[in-house]
Amino acid sequence: MVEVFITNIEKRAQAKGIVKMLGLVFSELKIDFDLDETDLPFPKGHTVLRVEGQNIDSTEIIRLSREFGIRCEIMENHIPQ
Repeated sequence: MVEVFITNIEKRAQAKGIVKMLGLVFSELKIDFDLDETDLPFPKGHTVLRVEGQNIDSTEIIRLSREFGIRCEIMENHIPQ
């Protein structure tokens, strides 16, 4: 299973910190980031947090991220028709 979140993280050090913290809480998950390459404001300009594993607790990932002052939402899956 893979869950993709969007966040407002702008700095690589902040991204590394949240990956480390989430990795301690969810050691069984693979967690990584793609940093924003646009100058648009959140949510159009965003960082992608990708979480891979068997049991992903999206609610807890969002809650923990917000405790660190990070805006975090599940990326909606839109399929063009």
